[in-house]
Amino acid sequence: MGEIQVEKDVGGIKGLSVITPKVYGDSRGYFVETYNKKDLQDHGLMMEFVQDNQSKSVKGVLRGLHFQIHHPQGKLVRVTKGVVYDVAVDLRADSESYGKWYGIELSESNFKQLYIPEGFAHGFLVLSKEAEFSYKCTDFYHPGDEGGIAWNDPKIGINWPGLYGIYQGDAKAEGYHLEDGTPLILSEKDERWDGIDDYEKSLSGNDN
Repeated sequence: MGEIQVEKDVGGIKGLSVITPKVYGDSRGYFVETYNKKDLQDHGLMMEFVQDNQSKSVKGVLRGLHFQIHHPQGKLVRVTKGVVYDVAVDLRADSESYGKWYGIELSESNFKQLYIPEGFAHGFLVLSKEAEFSYKCTDFYHPGDEGGIAWNDPKIGINWPGLYGIYQGDAKAEGYHLEDGTPLILSEKDERWDGIDDYEKSLSGNDN
């Protein structure tokens, strides 16, 4: 079948692509081809995937912003249940859009996928009661190689939809909540990430 739509360089960020597959539905339900290597190559997307991952999260969970330091991964992400707001931040040093972010709602009903090339930080916020998040990776996960940036770094300025709170100078979840009062939920690790300025200092070896 292989009918997909590809919007490339979304948000003015080179390499970032939104992929929308063709959905065949009737009274019984639907069928959708979620991945076709040839179709993506026809659109100039030549990546090779080596690992599939899936996570399940409850409403208010924010995972991110994550990246692999020495073994960067390209990721093709989608949601199989629920709704999330998915975000990619360009960390490629030679990119004209360095530090720029792009966000998109991914859900089980819109079937949209986001391809995030190597060199980006990635995260998502769960907006539904729960969400199942699936993604394909271009490299294997290497324990101990994970880096991160604070999800609420004001220099990046991500506008997480429906999330309220006042920035207190750190990445802690305390004081943040969704519109219906659901508290923001972060892992201890994600509450410790610094902002993009500190990330840049770590690259240059300057911690002052």
